[in-house]
Amino acid sequence: MKQIENYLNGKTHILVLIFSLLIVSMEAVAFQPSDVKYVEYKGEVVNARNSRPISSAYLALNNSNISTITNADGEFSLKVPEDLTEATVTVSVLGFQSKTLPLSYFRSANTTIELEETVEELTEISLYKATNPNLLVKEMLAKKDENYLSDQSIMTSFYRETIKKGWSNVSLSEAVVKIYKSPYNSSKKDLVSLYKARKSTDYNKLDTIALKLRGGPFNTLYLDMMKYTEYVLRPEMIDSYKFDFDDPAKINDRFTYVVNFTEIDKSDPWYFGKLFIDAETSTLVKAEYSLNVDDKDAAAAMFVKKKPNGSKVYPTELTYQVDYAQNDGKWHYAYGKAQMDYVVNWKRKIFNSKYKINSEMVVTDWQEYAGNDWKKSVDLINPNIVMVDDVAGFSDSEFWGSNNIIEPEKSIQNAIDKIKRKMDDK
Repeated sequence: MKQIENYLNGKTHILVLIFSLLIVSMEAVAFQPSDVKYVEYKGEVVNARNSRPISSAYLALNNSNISTITNADGEFSLKVPEDLTEATVTVSVLGFQSKTLPLSYFRSANTTIELEETVEELTEISLYKATNPNLLVKEMLAKKDENYLSDQSIMTSFYRETIKKGWSNVSLSEAVVKIYKSPYNSSKKDLVSLYKARKSTDYNKLDTIALKLRGGPFNTLYLDMMKYTEYVLRPEMIDSYKFDFDDPAKINDRFTYVVNFTEIDKSDPWYFGKLFIDAETSTLVKAEYSLNVDDKDAAAAMFVKKKPNGSKVYPTELTYQVDYAQNDGKWHYAYGKAQMDYVVNWKRKIFNSKYKINSEMVVTDWQEYAGNDWKKSVDLINPNIVMVDDVAGFSDSEFWGSNNIIEPEKSIQNAIDKIKRKMDDK
């Protein structure tokens, strides 16, 4: 992760990336829309005790590869092929009891799903046998080939990227991407193609500074710690971390160890967080972690490539999350989220500018892929991509077709509505 991060690049008083952008075709012949009809279900997932919305709740259509996730307001949109009316949907999230519901429970709008908090005394369950967190993490890494996908696959994912200045959204990017996911026991990097994308930036709110995120979907894809162990959990570097057990948890009705980890060497920005490891199979099923950036100069050197004269630019908080899903006994990357806070200080200004960059991606469908010609039939994007500015499409309600997306948060939806009005006025 330290080698592959979001960079800021600048010229004069505009903090933007200056390089040749890769032109990506939106007409990938391998993924033309099908004639399959679908039904869209919308609603929210809430805490049964207090009715508060539950974010990042995972909704999976059983006996299929279709899934989605709730937004920060607990809202979801799930698109299902019309002929799957007898299916069931499992809703799960850390800290709550999973719930499986028939598709008939869902409505086109205003479906409310209540989840009960997990209150079971997990510490007394005899299933927990591990006593050494270091050995457990080493076993987790050693069993990667056994526990994760060993075949190549094509994953359909929805990606969203937002940049805020203060409380205002100034840049919105969304995309449906196709990921060529190489096996977890392979050193080959994953490949990504844009299928649909739209973006708009309101530079009027940016004053003299504009930030852009470099890497796009790759920022969330590279959070797959079990595929890209070289960035955080290199097997040969395990002894450079301190591990200890936290209270165990339950995820998707499975018992998990919770292991706290922190880098011992704190001379540079250093990682710390939690690993959620399946108690039965020693599989990493979730990770939440951060990069300590208290050393502003070191953090700036790592993340800021260029900056305008007379300014200081540095990150103040970097947090990450990755979730895995299981299909037929094998686990795979399901969701990644990165949140990054930056500060810009000007030499002759009293007040600084604060920016918040959020990017998240959820796998909404996947299938095994036995061919070897996928990358020949699509236009691949580069890991250094900056999502294209001012892509039309926010006014088209059918833009995403049958693709599952993450429902926009209320603040994002307000920004999208403003974009629509601006487009209608033209």
